[in-house]
Amino acid sequence: MQDPAADEWPALELASWAETYATLHRWTQIVGKTALALAPPLNHWWHTALQIGPCGLTTLPMRSGRGAFRGAFTVAFDFVTHQLVVRTSAGVERVLPLEPRSVAAFHAEYLAVLRALGIAVTITPRPCEIPDAIPFPEDTTHAAYDPAAIGRWWRVVAGTARVLQEFRSGYVGKASPVHFFWGSFDLAESRFTGRAAPPRAGADRITREAYSHELMSVGFWPGSGAVAEPAFYAYASPEPAGFADAKAGPASAGYNKAVGEFILPYAAVRTAPDPARLVREFAEATYLAAATCGGWDRAALERPGVATSR
Repeated sequence: MQDPAADEWPALELASWAETYATLHRWTQIVGKTALALAPPLNHWWHTALQIGPCGLTTLPMRSGRGAFRGAFTVAFDFVTHQLVVRTSAGVERVLPLEPRSVAAFHAEYLAVLRALGIAVTITPRPCEIPDAIPFPEDTTHAAYDPAAIGRWWRVVAGTARVLQEFRSGYVGKASPVHFFWGSFDLAESRFTGRAAPPRAGADRITREAYSHELMSVGFWPGSGAVAEPAFYAYASPEPAGFADAKAGPASAGYNKAVGEFILPYAAVRTAPDPARLVREFAEATYLAAATCGGWDRAALERPGVATSR
């Protein structure tokens, strides 16, 4: 019998699926930009984030303001059956197979599915938060889709989401859902003090809204840039004095000055006797560091009996 823990926390080396990762990142942005265009706005861009479903990632319900169809619809990535599924409140479902195809082809076929359903939307046809990004209609470079690699990544995301949802339950202050940001391709959960943050110098409108209030965030992403491996991360914004010198819980975690975040390598998690417990320990410890160094009102913000260990 297969070990459930081993199945939930499989091997996930960045190099082994880098091309698929790059392609899927752009596909999620195409769908995410639909939510950006049509979903009712929420603070900190939460309306644009993809939600965690049982088999993959999904948008929140959206409504098309133009076109023949005026009902609600969702768009979901199913990483079990490997399909993109568009469902409408009229009971209609359209499926786009997830298989090797270029970003340009995915972009064209996806918009064609929406048009066929009477859904009208205009999205910015260029990726964001990706250096030297090729516009979607012109991107024939990224065309990989490895279902086995996607399955491994999704199991890690789903397992992490379960841990972070349990972690979130101990907080009664303002907290984000456990959701997926397609810009940076990371799963995240954020806690807020309730206090406004000082404006960031030179911040664009996206950053101004995202970091308008004091917060700490913890999450998972497959790696990029200065952290070239899958990893769990945690940061505070604005970062309080002493935060970088605090203990991050697991001995394998530490503060990475290059990115200004605490980093816990996924490799250390999946080989631990209890991976979920290690992730929870990391989340709890980095929250405690942010709350202690930042002077958070913990008595008002934590749920009695479920609160973070003191």
